[in-house]
Amino acid sequence: MNRRFLFVLSSLSFAVLFLFLVALFSGQGKNINGSFGLKLLRLRINQGNHTLLTPHRKLLRTALAEPNRIWGEKCSKADIVINQGPTAPLPSGIPTYTVEILNICVSGCDISGIHLTCGWFSSARLINPKIFKRLRYNDCLVNDGKPLINGGTLSFQYANTFLYPLSVSRVVCS
Repeated sequence: MNRRFLFVLSSLSFAVLFLFLVALFSGQGKNINGSFGLKLLRLRINQGNHTLLTPHRKLLRTALAEPNRIWGEKCSKADIVINQGPTAPLPSGIPTYTVEILNICVSGCDISGIHLTCGWFSSARLINPKIFKRLRYNDCLVNDGKPLINGGTLSFQYANTFLYPLSVSRVVCS
């Protein structure tokens, strides 16, 4: 009696697991090569007469804010824009991210002394310290403190198990 009960219970468990996996991976999306038919899930957004399909992850995170200038100020920290997004992982499997830091000052200013809030930023991939380095907790310096020219862009890649939220904490207007 006990063997029969265990057999029925295990068969039922496998059937429920199989149905769950079929339901999970039969949604809309595109096939991942070499993944035995698994699909990337996509989010469906309805906007009026249009339906947008978006990937489950954003490719770039943009920290863009309107400048909050007092009359006569030449630039502000809102003139520095930070974009970052995932790139191909390291051979060891550690995710990598590309960061772009742009000077979008409309008054033609060069901005120096760019400091970012960056938590305990660290990377498994070496980053040129003249481009980006952590000075202390939540304080990272861009371009070795030197000016980032108007319209200029700096980029670097870092490798970590998660994306670090980066935002401008202070700048010096040149």
